[in-house]
Amino acid sequence: MRRRELITLFGGALAGWPMVARAQQSRTPVIGFLSLGSPDPSSRFGAGFRAGLAEAGFVPGHDVTFESRWANNQAWRLPQLAADLVDRHVDVIVAVGSPYTALAAKTASSTIPIVFGIADDPVQYGLVASLNRPGGTLTGMTFLGGELAAKRLNLLLELVPQAATIGCLSGPAISPIFEQRKNEILAAGRALGRKIALVEVRYSNFETAFGALVEEGADALIVGSFTLFRSPQNCSAILELAARHRIAAMYPARQFTDRGGLMSYDSDTLGVGRRLGSHYVGRILKGTKPADLPVQGPDKFDLIINLKAANDLHLVIPRTLLAGATELIN
Repeated sequence: MRRRELITLFGGALAGWPMVARAQQSRTPVIGFLSLGSPDPSSRFGAGFRAGLAEAGFVPGHDVTFESRWANNQAWRLPQLAADLVDRHVDVIVAVGSPYTALAAKTASSTIPIVFGIADDPVQYGLVASLNRPGGTLTGMTFLGGELAAKRLNLLLELVPQAATIGCLSGPAISPIFEQRKNEILAAGRALGRKIALVEVRYSNFETAFGALVEEGADALIVGSFTLFRSPQNCSAILELAARHRIAAMYPARQFTDRGGLMSYDSDTLGVGRRLGSHYVGRILKGTKPADLPVQGPDKFDLIINLKAANDLHLVIPRTLLAGATELIN
């Protein structure tokens, strides 16, 4: 009787095991999305990311689900939002918008894979050991801000070479990346022999900031690469004031030129999103370790010129600039 009972019990356990295994295998992976910014339904990055996931075999809503957390430009909320994603037992965290977003995720978990998309050096912030060999649980893509600052200033001066004083619209000094962004644009100005008049936007008071730029005698404007500026509301405020003051401006993302801004230079956000979805998150969900995926940069950068904005400012666009443009908006 004992032998028969043992065989029955063992057989029942074996019969139940495939059912348990199938249940575990059929669990839909969950991607945690952590951003310093605000939701933007028209985001090219988001569209590219979903397309990249689908290419890797993870169709959003079918093969994978999302848990999204947005800090709405309140950096102090990032640690709690990251901890909440960990409590939700997500399979991977995608951290974008700031190196501090990735740092918050790293602090919240030492085991969950983290994929970042930032405009800063991840080695400098302690996110990875090196670009080629990240080590640990983090990897992703970076587009170094210092190089972008110099390129944006070069392109702006190609359009308005007579500009002696270049205004720079900056996030507030309390921003964790303020000093780095300031140093990048000041270094670019020194290299090109131009005065940089840097003005902080405090408490989202864009009117006051543009007034200060006028007082500084800014002949042209660089809008700094701050997540704060990319929310739809703040983007509209910047564009309206630049048009009112009739100042030639270089913007940090094509969302500005799509909405009427003069010129933007940035990484191909659609392509960056696609690569993060397919090459990084998709492969990690299939079992690849973050430590085995080197940190990469974008394949392509986009120079977008809005011809109507140029015409409104009575600017003649050099042929070299037209030839180098990725897209001309009419």
